[in-house]
Amino acid sequence: MGKVIAICISEKRGIQKTNIHEAKFIENFGIENDAHAGDWHRQISLLSYDKIKEFNEKGAGVIDGAFGENLVVEGFDFKQLPVGTKFSCNDVLLEMTQIGKECHTHCEIYKKMGECIMPKEGVFAKVLHGGVIKEGDELIMLK
Repeated sequence: MGKVIAICISEKRGIQKTNIHEAKFIENFGIENDAHAGDWHRQISLLSYDKIKEFNEKGAGVIDGAFGENLVVEGFDFKQLPVGTKFSCNDVLLEMTQIGKECHTHCEIYKKMGECIMPKEGVFAKVLHGGVIKEGDELIMLK
């Protein structure tokens, strides 16, 4: 089981996301008002809180949403799970569709630290069933 630490969105692509603390997840679309939502396989991005914490211990000083992640979750090492893994949180059902992504342009985090964890630690998912998720909610991996 995991705990939702932050829920982040941005109104346009290419900028850091902001923690909104609670969001409406829309089936086969993503998070309401998020620039990355749409009818594609990367509707939601997830990143492990533990990986962000480790990165900050190296002096990164990043805040929630800095990597462009939608959900920060404590308790899962997402990149170790196979594509197709499903998660539930309240009424929301997510299916993992991709692990990592190519970084075409180096972000400010990369320029400062010489690396960025999102390309290798971040995962993506589709929303199979919508609902509302808020900070502190439990994210459950389904068998």
